[in-house]
Amino acid sequence: MKLTTVGVYGLCLGLAAALAGCGGASNGSGKAAVVDGGTFTFALSSDPGNLDPQLGAGSSLYTVTQFAYDALLSVNGETGEVRSGLAKSWEVRGTTVSLTLAPGITCADGTKLTAKDVADNLGFVADPANKSPFLGTFFPAGAKSVGDNAAGTVTITLAQPAPFVLNGLAGLPIVCPGGLAKRAALQTGTAGTGPYKLIEAAPGDHYTYSMRDGYTWGPDGATTATKGLPKTVVVKVIQNETTAANLLLSGGLNAAQIAGPDADRLEKAGLFSAKTPALVGEQWYNHAAGRVTADPKVRMALTQALDLGRLQKVLTSSQGTAATTLAANEPVACRGDSVSHALPASNPQAAAALLDQAGWTAGGDGKRTKGGKPLALTFLYQNNNGSGGDAAAELAVQQWKAIGVEATARSEDETTLTSTLFGAGDWDVSWVSVNVSTPDQLVPFLSGPAAPQGTNFAAIADPDYDKAVKSAMATQGVAGCRDWLAAESGLIAKASLVPFAGKVVRMFGKAAEFQTPGQLVPTSIRMLAK
Repeated sequence: MKLTTVGVYGLCLGLAAALAGCGGASNGSGKAAVVDGGTFTFALSSDPGNLDPQLGAGSSLYTVTQFAYDALLSVNGETGEVRSGLAKSWEVRGTTVSLTLAPGITCADGTKLTAKDVADNLGFVADPANKSPFLGTFFPAGAKSVGDNAAGTVTITLAQPAPFVLNGLAGLPIVCPGGLAKRAALQTGTAGTGPYKLIEAAPGDHYTYSMRDGYTWGPDGATTATKGLPKTVVVKVIQNETTAANLLLSGGLNAAQIAGPDADRLEKAGLFSAKTPALVGEQWYNHAAGRVTADPKVRMALTQALDLGRLQKVLTSSQGTAATTLAANEPVACRGDSVSHALPASNPQAAAALLDQAGWTAGGDGKRTKGGKPLALTFLYQNNNGSGGDAAAELAVQQWKAIGVEATARSEDETTLTSTLFGAGDWDVSWVSVNVSTPDQLVPFLSGPAAPQGTNFAAIADPDYDKAVKSAMATQGVAGCRDWLAAESGLIAKASLVPFAGKVVRMFGKAAEFQTPGQLVPTSIRMLAK
């Protein structure tokens, strides 16, 4: 779910974002001539659900958000350089951020976007009562914003230093005044300044967007006058990867992200592909009181029971790598390795001993109980890893069973899984990847109020992590990366969460090329002569 640079995989914040720019290595001849006025059709594995761009962090929502909405800034996907968006210039001085809007920005309904409108957006996200997942992720907690319409400037006053504040602003979509006034309408419609506007919504089936003429304020100066941009974009909800792959080969789709074995035949067929590194294997435990995984001994035992190297190979169809950092989306702000030296090693015997210490004893049938209650887990995983995801989940269940743990695995689409994690909370273990590019964007997911009051869906509470974050926050930019990586290592060593697989995720294209630095960039699409 790129929870974004809210990104391409899992909870994308652009999560995954900031899942989130330009860039994304690709293959393909690129020799076909570009053509104007075409229709670009691409597949999503999950329906985006509520379309309000500031109230969800799933990668499907974040992907479609890019068509109708803009952010204040953008980030070059290769260099990490901050570039223009709605703001043509910007400056950070201590705890003050100043941005000047580009002239002539208009909304899809024809109204002008003002500096006050932007400040109102930031105020909405900043209000904890609104429960935006972007609070603390893309916009620092406690920050205040003021817009000066006459000068066209927005001034943000930070409550404390925010080392990657500009990267965060590059992932935060801005809503137009019509949407701010009628918030409920954003659930099924759009109100943005983006290059496209939504003209038809058929939830669970498709969404259709139409190009806006006169759009000139896109990321780093992108415009809709560029030759080769599609006039119409159709987003189809197709959960089955094999179906999507077949439609690509037959010409029924122009693009689809394919993670499983079907990717090999698309590659062999010579289809274009945009490639993006992502964290695809990340195991979370529900730390909430009353769950069996609230016990740190149980969490460590469940981790030591697994052969994570084997799981990584199965999950990624032998095309992945070991995870190295929690913030893995390009452009990665803090490069290094916070994982390999901290990740608990596989040791089923030690795992069994820990469960004994925790009071979970094995009976004659090998199954563990405590006070007559069986050690049973609800294990959720997202359905976007193809057959490899199903096989890896089955393997994990088998390895837990070997130490007396009964786990019920359930595959869910992104919308359903997000609802469970952030809502009902009826889960013990989940495989969901939070893909972001800067480590500070992870803080709301790893600390603070637990869901549903906050973004901390796993209910993690670790004073050592909080202390390390406070130290890292005091240093601007990459100078604080050593502290950020150390903070991540502390959580991983305790098995508070378990990152175990990375992979270069591919979005394939036919009769079209594009860039995917965290998610599909609408203004990068070029329709090609067939």
